[in-house]
Amino acid sequence: MGIKILGFISGLLNGLFGSGGGLAAVPLIESQGIQPKKAHATSVALIFCLSIITAIVYFFNGFIDIKSTISYIPGGIAGAVTGTFLLKRINNSILRRIFGAIMIISSIRIFIK
Repeated sequence: MGIKILGFISGLLNGLFGSGGGLAAVPLIESQGIQPKKAHATSVALIFCLSIITAIVYFFNGFIDIKSTISYIPGGIAGAVTGTFLLKRINNSILRRIFGAIMIISSIRIFIK
């Protein structure tokens, strides 16, 4: 799959589902021959850039609750730092299983609602 198409799909999903576009970005990036840990990190960098644009558009369209956003940031930062340290220590096959489980759980949750 072309890199521009990968970027478009990630951006589209990010716009529709928020940073959940990263769920699609990781397998797409891995399909380009990038190692799993680098694919996860690359996905975060990609989704970060896309999320800034998405957040700006959402903000100007009145979709963001600033009060809630601010209350989630401290825990989000702590989780992000913890996740980066854990990524270094997790075996690639375990990482793929965890990622797959999250995708399955997310799919089931969405399907049920």
